Amino acid sequence: MTQPTDPIRVVVAGGGTAGHIEPALAVAEALKDTYNADVTALGTARGLETTLVPDRGFDLKLIEPVPVPRKPSADLLKLPVRVVKAINQTRKILKETQAQAVIGFGGYVSAPAYMAARSLRIPFFVHEANARAGMANKLGVKLGGVGLNAVEGSGMDGQVVGIPIRKGLGGDRDVAHADRARAMWDLEVDRTTILVTGGSQGSVSINNAVADGLDQLLAAGFQVLHAVGKKNVLPAAKPGYHPVPFIDDMQAAYAVADLIVCRSGAMTVAEVTAAGVPAIYVPLPHGNGEQALNAKKVIEAGGARQIDDADLNGKMLVDAILDILNNPATLQEMARAARNSGAGNASDVIAALIADTITHK
Repeated sequence: MTQPTDPIRVVVAGGGTAGHIEPALAVAEALKDTYNADVTALGTARGLETTLVPDRGFDLKLIEPVPVPRKPSADLLKLPVRVVKAINQTRKILKETQAQAVIGFGGYVSAPAYMAARSLRIPFFVHEANARAGMANKLGVKLGGVGLNAVEGSGMDGQVVGIPIRKGLGGDRDVAHADRARAMWDLEVDRTTILVTGGSQGSVSINNAVADGLDQLLAAGFQVLHAVGKKNVLPAAKPGYHPVPFIDDMQAAYAVADLIVCRSGAMTVAEVTAAGVPAIYVPLPHGNGEQALNAKKVIEAGGARQIDDADLNGKMLVDAILDILNNPATLQEMARAARNSGAGNASDVIAALIADTITHK
């Protein structure tokens, strides 16, 4: 492809949870690193993007969120007005930034981004990370956006490109990252580490299961790094147990982890698999069942196991952990299977598609 002679200008839309924000930032970094692109992120004041985006060095522009009520209500009657307002706010941002392309990753900000881009005749892309596409992204493709899927069969038209993940999360886990983790969270170098996280919002069911089984895990000689979620009460620390509200440095966390217990959001599965960390996934039981599908491939490959949320309790979690960690051959085989299960980094591919579209527009 032809390399752009001037910096290209792109708006990435992916607000709310880390599952929407992280792939947006991964593509933003690929655009900046490879094409010296001027990238602006679109978000709302209520999402994690208010901290994650500035921390990664990108400009953040805010619009009002447009949640779609699932049931008839007063909010549903206000929806048309909110949509129009959000589209107008986005149109203004696209004009101010002189955006040459837009890419959305689902969530509250994506639908207004797609509609605003279409109205201004700006080419736009729609990335779906989950095994089942959401409403906003399906709308984006219907409006003429270029569909980009993480996996086949999402229900959204478009080519399969994988999930964009941050550089450095894949491949061999660096000793320096693990050392940084131990220093940051006061972890012991000679103890097997269990990483537990319920995602950016935390998980009450996972937290409760950990609380019920924690003493048994510690007695078995393991240490636990537990991200409980910013909105959940932080448990008391004890020797071998290191609770934190949220983990910003996931590169360090993956590097130090021997096993992870977590939800199976698409971004989480992609990162964990690329890092080669054996996993016990507890799919979120809501939505359209996409979390269970997200982990299906790596589970079938032998790199992870699954516990349904409805079945999760302290005993079941401890039994599953001990079955893996007390069998070194099992742990080693799961790590190998995770690394070889096909999770790739789509950031450069997507960045190239965007740059090529701008260059040949």
